Amino acid sequence: MMRNRKYWLLAGLAFFVGYFFIAAKPVPVETVLVPRWLSSLESSYPLSLPGAGDDEERPLIPFELGRRFGYVDGGGNFTVNRARQDQFSISADYWAEYAAIPGAVEVRDPRNEPVFTLEAGGGYPLFIDGRIFLLNEEGNSLRAVDREGQVRWVYDFPAPLTDIDAAAGLLLAGSLDGTVELLDDTGKRVFFFEPGGSRLAAIYGCRISGDGSRLAIVSGYDDQRFLLLERYGDSYKVIFHEFLNDGFHWAVHLAFIDNGSRVIFERQGGLGIYDIITHRSLYLPLPGHIAALDSYGGDNLVFVINALEDQRKELAAIRYPGTVVLRAPFQAEDVFLGREGNRLYLGGGGTIASFELDKR
Repeated sequence: MMRNRKYWLLAGLAFFVGYFFIAAKPVPVETVLVPRWLSSLESSYPLSLPGAGDDEERPLIPFELGRRFGYVDGGGNFTVNRARQDQFSISADYWAEYAAIPGAVEVRDPRNEPVFTLEAGGGYPLFIDGRIFLLNEEGNSLRAVDREGQVRWVYDFPAPLTDIDAAAGLLLAGSLDGTVELLDDTGKRVFFFEPGGSRLAAIYGCRISGDGSRLAIVSGYDDQRFLLLERYGDSYKVIFHEFLNDGFHWAVHLAFIDNGSRVIFERQGGLGIYDIITHRSLYLPLPGHIAALDSYGGDNLVFVINALEDQRKELAAIRYPGTVVLRAPFQAEDVFLGREGNRLYLGGGGTIASFELDKR
């Protein structure tokens, strides 16, 4: 045991030197990244660094890194740390593993306590915004269930779903046929939209703002489009759209950040940023493709991990409106990036590290 612990400590320190040597250096003016701890997925022992306090009361952070997934607390301790055996779904509130052919599925909370068991054949579990949904095998029907596993409503879509999001009691679903539907908390459709404008129709990303007032969509191929819709009365109207050239044939990274005041999205050759307050759209060229994106924002910063060639990665810190103020290259096959308030969580090489954004 001690030999194994010594091994991961040495590996973790080497990883820290090679990966996070940028810590405690300025990110923008008067802001620094202060290292707090390292934690190995293999040993589950956190290594606190100088200056680390008692942060265990911070929210548990869900993670997926390589073949492992689970939750880590503010002090670097894992409440769940599992080697992946099959398919799984995880959120800030629930997690579950399930087979390719849906059987009975046990839903657990971040403390690894059982919540309930879904009956065999119910579908694949999806946990979004504190809610529980079941997607059928064909991918074109959703069931909403409560914490006791009782079905609240069922909704059938005309085509397989490509992306789903939920907030403010609403559910937003994009389909392979290029349509978007918005459902209320009872499963009733309250809005339908077909972006069009591209040679091939499909929805590659859709998000709803925290208050439900705006929808962000990436749709189509040749040309791909970014659209922002805003609620007017009982409907939504397009307030901005932009063509993104050919685009991608897969789901893109897309998020409302900084309390819903900005939208960031993956686009060919880099990152798109739309500022809702100033109505300004920016294109920020970045190397490789986006492997992980900060979906929180705040402190006038957003973080991105780019995947380059030969397992090379690069952590980039971007200061609004669109200046890269830090680049930190590292080597890892799989990565993890999470953020909660002023705390940044970074993973790679079997290790998760925590940094605090501090103003000095």
